[in-house]
Amino acid sequence: QVQLVESGGGLVQAGGSLRLSCAASGRMISSYVMGWFRQAPGKEREFVAAISWNGSTDYADSVKGRFTISRDNAKNMVYLQMNSLKPEDTATYYCAAQRPKDGSSWYQVTGYNYWGQGTQVTVSS
Repeated sequence: QVQLVESGGGLVQAGGSLRLSCAASGRMISSYVMGWFRQAPGKEREFVAAISWNGSTDYADSVKGRFTISRDNAKNMVYLQMNSLKPEDTATYYCAAQRPKDGSSWYQVTGYNYWGQGTQVTVSS
């Protein structure tokens, strides 16, 4: 089992930055695909970014060029640096882990086996 705990959310003005952190415990996540998703009120949970065990990354079109996902395997941590934030980025952000060699989609909620409890990000205009 892998436990994930997100932190770093908060209230920020449009154009500002936040760095989200995801601390993993229970197992080393170095060989896991790690993802960030978000869910706004009344909307479905959507893919934001993912990073593979070897550092390959992908992003939703809505955040490309503004968000950066990274990982520190030695610390069992994953990060999401969010710059140039917009009001439409307001959501609860979730960290997720996909078991090694699972082969599931990076972009679907169902592709991940473990989830954190989420951290709220609010961007004011």
